[in-house]
Amino acid sequence: MTVTGIITAIIIGAIIGALGRLVVPGRQPIPIWLTIVVGIAAAFVGTFIARAIGIPTVTSGIDWLELLVQLVVAVIAVAVVAGVYSRRCIRH
Repeated sequence: MTVTGIITAIIIGAIIGALGRLVVPGRQPIPIWLTIVVGIAAAFVGTFIARAIGIPTVTSGIDWLELLVQLVVAVIAVAVVAGVYSRRCIRH
């Protein structure tokens, strides 16, 4: 992976994380850095899942189906992380 690929992954991950956070209903008490980390992880996991189910991930344009899978993963991850993070903060 090149430096450009890493920077692109961070940018796409931040966008995916923000979109995932917008889709999850209610307020998520997680910091923005955690949203970005969740988005980056969701982007990688979403790409892996898309490839595993046969969605083409290397095309000449925007891979809309891959982005959709990444967004679904991000929504699930943001909901889980927000739940765990809010419980952790309540106990302390």
